[in-house]
Amino acid sequence: MSEKHPPKHADQHPKPHQPTPAADETAAGVAVDTAGGTISPSALPASAQSGKLPGGPDTLLRKIFTGSGMVSVLAVLLALVIGGLLIAATDERVGATSSYIFARPTDFLSAVWDAATRSYVALFQGSVFNPRGSSLAARFAPMMETLTIATPLITAGLGVALAFRAGLFNIGAQGQIIMAGILAAWVGFALHLPLGLHLLLVLVAGIMGGALWGGLVGLLKARTGAHEVIVTIMFNYIALYFLRYLLNTPAFQRPGESNPISPILDPTAIYPQIFGSQYRLHLGFVLAIAATVLVWWLLNRSTVGFEFRAVGANPKASLTAGINVSRSTILVMAIAGALAGMSGVAQVAGTEKVLTDGVAATYGFDAITVALLGRSTPWGTFAAGLLFGAFRAGAVQMQIQTGTPIDIVLVVQSLIVLFIAAPPLVRAVFGLNPRRKKPAKAGKSQQAATTGGAA
Repeated sequence: MSEKHPPKHADQHPKPHQPTPAADETAAGVAVDTAGGTISPSALPASAQSGKLPGGPDTLLRKIFTGSGMVSVLAVLLALVIGGLLIAATDERVGATSSYIFARPTDFLSAVWDAATRSYVALFQGSVFNPRGSSLAARFAPMMETLTIATPLITAGLGVALAFRAGLFNIGAQGQIIMAGILAAWVGFALHLPLGLHLLLVLVAGIMGGALWGGLVGLLKARTGAHEVIVTIMFNYIALYFLRYLLNTPAFQRPGESNPISPILDPTAIYPQIFGSQYRLHLGFVLAIAATVLVWWLLNRSTVGFEFRAVGANPKASLTAGINVSRSTILVMAIAGALAGMSGVAQVAGTEKVLTDGVAATYGFDAITVALLGRSTPWGTFAAGLLFGAFRAGAVQMQIQTGTPIDIVLVVQSLIVLFIAAPPLVRAVFGLNPRRKKPAKAGKSQQAATTGGAA
């Protein structure tokens, strides 16, 4: 062989072209644009022909609007819209204009809009800000009332949410609030201690009462396999009837009273009011914020919180990885009960200042809704508690100003739960279902096969 034509070695053969990720995306777009090679390509790629930016489903804006947080916001908005229609259905003017809806539909639509708007404006004025207040303090009084009502909802909701993250259904927040209220109230009116120490013991007693009542559920779950839903529901009834029994005994019934009511707590055992006696907002709200921060840190920054989340995701895999599932079950229910117990303390030492058989009201059951709306996240639960507190605070004013039944608020809350439980429905209503990439993936696979065959 001549030197002008040197032999070609094996490593000098040209290597097949290795497509880069950018080339894959381009090839996928071309494959879609040409329908797999059956038609001639157009001047524009398929992504541009659709009128949408490339990678539409992966854009930041779409991720925001299809995320779980935005779905919760849209669920509330959709519930408010349907609630507005129900409000309009009970309005007299709407009923009158509906008789000639086809002759003058604008009158009917205007009446529907006015009825819903007036009710929601009254709800806002009764829960956030009342511009017709006689003073600045009176104008912000609705907001202070909302925060006061939201306080037990937030702490009880955190207890339910924490259990949810660990794969447990804590339906017993109602009973945990009651047991906390019993111990906190007894320490508050039976013991006479100095300021500061007395309040601290009231808080500790309430937290311990709730933790004990929740921890017993976790113990039964871990040791016997008893389902926590059944156990917590039964514990709710036990706590309620135990409270009613105690309120008819000399140790808890107020002297000289025939009604089941306890003595008033000592002034040293009562939460101080944050902005003075003109508002009911007390120290419990500050503790609710602290509890939210604590739960966030526990779940996201601590080893114990990681174990809780791991057990909630897969108990069997967690056991295989060396996590003590039984201990985690007991501990998470005890902490959840302690958080609910803070609601009981807020009721007896902050809002009511006495113990009655209605100390828990429906806070324990509403806490389940709050946790669901908050997606079982600490700050989401905090925001949901504020929202439901606003509903409760503004419902009375809405009924007074517009005559709208107060039960409409309960309907709206129920609709929120319904839509939270069906995220695909909310996304479908607002057109936020993520686009699928099936055509692009098919084109990419075909292009890869073609490239492989050519090589």
